[in-house]
Amino acid sequence: MTDDRTRLASLIKDNAVFFGDFTLTSGKKATYYIDLRKVSLDHRVAPLIGDVMVDLIADIPDITAVGGLTMGADPIAAAVLHRGVLRDLTYDAFVVRKEPKDHGRGKQVEGPDLAGKRVIVLEDTSTTGGSPLVAAAALEKVGAVVVAVAVVVDRNTGAKEVIEQAGYEYRYAISLTDLGLDS
Repeated sequence: MTDDRTRLASLIKDNAVFFGDFTLTSGKKATYYIDLRKVSLDHRVAPLIGDVMVDLIADIPDITAVGGLTMGADPIAAAVLHRGVLRDLTYDAFVVRKEPKDHGRGKQVEGPDLAGKRVIVLEDTSTTGGSPLVAAAALEKVGAVVVAVAVVVDRNTGAKEVIEQAGYEYRYAISLTDLGLDS
């Protein structure tokens, strides 16, 4: 693991892992909860998340934009956008709503025009893969070409298999092992 990934895993473990009885978005029960917003919205950690995620996706060619389902993906996309600039990478960001707006322009995907553009769906932590797939479906409706899903923390609960079965490459930066949660 790189120094940045090691530091990020430590910061997540120390600041964003909570123990108790939790119900996840998927409805599944868990004895721990990874609340990545505790670190992805922290000025000390967000740049590190951006660096780690840029490292994770930098080898995928011709990516125009990154983003995902609001709210978890929003700070991750902003971090990637800003840290990418420091490497002369021109990733724009987008936000995908769960449903199209019922007012204004009625958009579900906000940001630059993505028709015909290669994009990566981001997620803070993934359990079932459902949120990235909702985002991917909305993006494809506007003509985007979804080439991968990149997740900060993979819970190792089947998201990788679901996303790959849907035809997308799946990448993650931090595993449960990295967080000491695999036992």
